[in-house]
Amino acid sequence: MTLIQSKQNADAVASRPANDNQTPDPTDFSAVDLVSSSDDDVVAIVRRTERLALAVIIVMAIFLIFAPVFFIAMMYGI
Repeated sequence: MTLIQSKQNADAVASRPANDNQTPDPTDFSAVDLVSSSDDDVVAIVRRTERLALAVIIVMAIFLIFAPVFFIAMMYGI
């Protein structure tokens, strides 16, 4: 690459605005389009997510309590 070619590329890049805020192409696919915008649907999704999170936390707590007990029992042959 010669100096002249790199200078042209730098000028082309420098002439573009820093934030062009181009509108997205309508053919672009987004996962947000799959989610319903109804308030009732959003509330139902949040409720299910909270229940799942609570279940995961409870299972983790049970595992953290009983896993060391199980390994100690195995180690001593109880």
